Amino acid sequence: MGSEKTSENTFNDIPIVELRPGMYVVSISTDNQKLSMKSEGYILNDEGVSKLVKSGVKRVCVDPSKEKKTDQIDKVMLEPSSETPPKNQQKDKTQVSLEQEMKQASTLYQNAKVLQQKMLASITEGKVIDVEAVQESTNAMVDSIFRNQDALSCMSRLRIKDEYLVEHSLNVCILMTIFAKHLGFDKPSIEELALGAFLHDIGKVLVPDEILNKPGKFTQVEYKMMQDHVLLGLRVLEETPEISDIAISMVREHHERIDGTGYPHELEGDEISEYGLMIAIVDSYDAMTAERVYRSGMHPITAFKNLIKESPTYYDEALVEQFIQCLGVYPVGTLVCLNSGKIGLISKLNKSKPLNPYVRIFYNARLKQAIAMEEIDLSESKYKDQIDRCIKPEEFSLNLVGFFKATFID
Repeated sequence: MGSEKTSENTFNDIPIVELRPGMYVVSISTDNQKLSMKSEGYILNDEGVSKLVKSGVKRVCVDPSKEKKTDQIDKVMLEPSSETPPKNQQKDKTQVSLEQEMKQASTLYQNAKVLQQKMLASITEGKVIDVEAVQESTNAMVDSIFRNQDALSCMSRLRIKDEYLVEHSLNVCILMTIFAKHLGFDKPSIEELALGAFLHDIGKVLVPDEILNKPGKFTQVEYKMMQDHVLLGLRVLEETPEISDIAISMVREHHERIDGTGYPHELEGDEISEYGLMIAIVDSYDAMTAERVYRSGMHPITAFKNLIKESPTYYDEALVEQFIQCLGVYPVGTLVCLNSGKIGLISKLNKSKPLNPYVRIFYNARLKQAIAMEEIDLSESKYKDQIDRCIKPEEFSLNLVGFFKATFID
């Protein structure tokens, strides 16, 4: 085993077979000179080691002074990438700024809500779904996410308590698209996944309102009626032409769980498709963070902890890890209070330093007044601020929707 000395640290150069979870990797060596590291960081688990091996990494340089227990890791090493990525993963030349995309994203979001309401009304009237209109809407949202995913991600955080059914399906569509893009799916597949996510809960419109919106615990009979929304949704799709197998599998499997305790078919493990495993995570996350008339939504970090806790019993552990990496510890659109008392929205992720994202501040909680809006990068040393906690607008009587419109849309 060799060592490499610097003025501050002593790094160890080791073969990949000696790498183990908890080690801090500062560089990699490979026969393929085109492979490069996105950032240094910790190896979280054995799967992280396996990914390096599969990428062709032969040796790694580690900093032994930074080695930690895996439950204390705060900076996971990103996967190495080719300097010339595959075409479907290259940076889209149509990338635009958040400000440029926000107005269009807002229009897309509102139009999709109207379309979702019309679609649900058609189902209650026994009419066939206009799949072409739905696909056109979801494709437009996929295009927006490819231009700048932060815009629709922000829109998905603006919840209206009495519009849960409509907004939930729309938000799951947005999150599913961002997740699939992060995992490297090609665009046509992402469009199918977006459609399936948009349709995944359509059967709920056929469940009685008194059960759908019941704040308390279900009786056994009521729970069965609620579970039936999956089969009711499948029945609607069976009568709808031009629905792909991917979309149908997502509707069928979004409540299945790895240990077989899900419904309606109690599928286990490999019996659930990758699409089913993905939407189970996305659907659960959005449901946990949603504001309802009868209960408040969780903060994203709390929802992430729940997903981790329930993996791998209910959810695929590797996919949960990827989902959290995809959204970031503090997802875009999350309202946070800094330790200085300034309040702002997460406006951009910092992939190399996930605990230090970009924040667009606009209010001072200590002064109880609005301040000049400024976007700050918490990873820069000149900013002493750090995130103290996630908050909700009502804690400080903030008109978050009004702020969004004034800042990004009007």
